[in-house]
Amino acid sequence: AGSKQYLALAALLALMTGVFMIVARVIGLGFVADFLSRTVLIGFLTGVGIQVAMGQLSGMLGVEAPKGGTLAKFFGTLQEIPDTSLVTLAVTAGVIGTILGLKKFAPKLPGALFAVVGAIVISATVDLASHGVATLGKVPGGLPSLSVPTGLTWSDVGTLLPTAASIFLVVLAQSAATSRAYAARYNEDFSEDTDLVGLGLAEFAACFTGAYVVNGSPTKTQMVDGAGGRSQLAQLFAGAIVVVVLLFLTGPLQYMPEAVLSSIVFLIALELIDLAGMRRVLSVRRDEFVIAAVTALVVVVVGVEQGIILAVVLSIIDHLRKSYRPHNSTLVPAEGTQLVPIPFDPDGRTHPGLAVYRFNADLYYANANQFLNDLNAVVLSSHTVPLRWLCVDAGTMFDIDYSGAETVRQANDACRRAAIRVVFAGLLPGARTELERSGIVDEIGADSFFPDVRSTISAFQAEGPTADSGVATDT
Repeated sequence: AGSKQYLALAALLALMTGVFMIVARVIGLGFVADFLSRTVLIGFLTGVGIQVAMGQLSGMLGVEAPKGGTLAKFFGTLQEIPDTSLVTLAVTAGVIGTILGLKKFAPKLPGALFAVVGAIVISATVDLASHGVATLGKVPGGLPSLSVPTGLTWSDVGTLLPTAASIFLVVLAQSAATSRAYAARYNEDFSEDTDLVGLGLAEFAACFTGAYVVNGSPTKTQMVDGAGGRSQLAQLFAGAIVVVVLLFLTGPLQYMPEAVLSSIVFLIALELIDLAGMRRVLSVRRDEFVIAAVTALVVVVVGVEQGIILAVVLSIIDHLRKSYRPHNSTLVPAEGTQLVPIPFDPDGRTHPGLAVYRFNADLYYANANQFLNDLNAVVLSSHTVPLRWLCVDAGTMFDIDYSGAETVRQANDACRRAAIRVVFAGLLPGARTELERSGIVDEIGADSFFPDVRSTISAFQAEGPTADSGVATDT
């Protein structure tokens, strides 16, 4: 660590990560953000807040940070409480008191800035380092020089490839989650593809300026948000301030106690913990609350990228669970000429001799059996007027896979044996194309497809009663 080869490898790693970012943009991997629901994001930010807050405890107490994961570090720090540096603890209390006090009594003033400047002045005046307070120490000044990493071979690329791929996944997941969360907070649009380009270019800049891999940060984003930043001007001003600090203020910066940074990050982390949001989710959707809670737990216990990946998987499973058992319905007459959907009832009739069954999902292999069972239940139901037409209201059926199409064929055969005609209302073009490819449209008959339920009822009434129905229909 610290050798020229080490720095060159770090620069190469940033370059490789940047290439991954640009390639991801070209192939459109930004769609990953679409799988992050607001529920997941609430759990993600809450988990990040807890994780970061727990990680700052050692710096706030002035004890050595234990090694290991978040929980290991946290419980290890608790065991070291008897070794707390009282002077460091006083600095922590002063920083937190300053920030919270100004936030309450003078909210327009930048409390963190006052805390930082005040701590530097006190540290330089009384030499806090001599009292056992850890400080930043000497900070290199001046602007970074542009350089190309040297002394590398193609074998280094192969060695770093797994690490670069892992870092890419972390950056992609964390950036997508952070961008989506803050866009949702302010009802704004965002493009993860645009973020990928920005992050990719930042990685290239890091490679040629002696920096390391760049990542979007939930805590830093919260700092900008808490300071009132609402546009890219905040980033431009932050960059300008960094330049000023590098050129003129690295001297005073060496006196800053590390406890100041830990305290500030700790308070920012607490702002990320969205207990109110978790309570809202719990009151509305308990199943989604479980996903949010699991996401937060995995972020804390395992890691950020694992938490996000698990959250995406759980969200997809939850969606499949709902589409696997859709809440289907039967259309029945209400007052006047109105039709209203009721929970699926095999005995329900839209009109004497006509039942309209609404299937509220795409028809695919997982729910095809439910579709068949529901239609069979309608066919076997007893009614005063024999069933002549069974209409499938398919207005919400965007797709029909091979298994679904074969199930339609099976249902049609069963209805045909019972002298019942199967018709479709509102079948969308994509789903109809699938039935045409399977030859089912020809089997059922092209005249069995109607644009909507009303036209289906009109056609049914126009056909009139069959000889064995014994009942005239109202036209």
